[in-house]
Amino acid sequence: MSAVQITVPEFLLNVRYRIWLALAVLLFGLALAYLTGVINRRLLRRAGVPEVIEGTTFERTAREFDTSTVRILAQLSSYFIVAVAVIVALTVADVNYLEQFWSGVAAFLPRLFVAAVVVIVGVVVGDKAELLVAERLRGIKLPELGVLPTVVNSSVVYVAALIALGQVGVQTLALIVLLAAYAFAVVLFAALATKDLVASAAAGVFLLLRQPYGIGDEVRVAGERGVVQEVDLFVTHIETDGEEHVLPNHVVFREGIVLIRE
Repeated sequence: MSAVQITVPEFLLNVRYRIWLALAVLLFGLALAYLTGVINRRLLRRAGVPEVIEGTTFERTAREFDTSTVRILAQLSSYFIVAVAVIVALTVADVNYLEQFWSGVAAFLPRLFVAAVVVIVGVVVGDKAELLVAERLRGIKLPELGVLPTVVNSSVVYVAALIALGQVGVQTLALIVLLAAYAFAVVLFAALATKDLVASAAAGVFLLLRQPYGIGDEVRVAGERGVVQEVDLFVTHIETDGEEHVLPNHVVFREGIVLIRE
């Protein structure tokens, strides 16, 4: 019997071993990237991330493109592994221009990955914070506070953008100065918007400590006469002729109280 001879194409024999090794590294990187994406997606789901970010603007936008925040984060980790595998493969293959490539793009790549993750997390956290603040303020009938959820969202996204820009090497000193000015403006706006609320709280503390009137007392205050039904930190409830009047405590404190004894 004659031995079967396996002929190898000549161009394969001329390929350097470094190229084969680089190809093996690249294939291994692709497999590792796929596994990393699958594992990260499962870990995020087990951690309850989809339930936490449900209803946020970013998640709704992602759903419109037939994806999700969890999938985007998992894919980012996979793309990062692929990029690292490509760089390592080029190193193994001994590409001539690799030194310039490594000193530039290779050093920049991890920072870009971190910046992308920070931006996504910032947008998601900002959306969630906006929803939580809006939910907490739903029962407070102060029109000035309606803008507060948007301010919270913008603040979180702005800080995330600062961190991301710092990661990619952008000088953020001017942005930090703007952030300080923005924070001052937010504090000033909050003080102006909630001055009546703060005044009512201060008056409420005084009324609760001194107790010039109590539940069941008949009083006349701010032109309203009735029986005190409830006193809390912010308002006093007075019932008269089947109607309930809710008076801010700072109005009660400013107008004075008349106890009616008959």
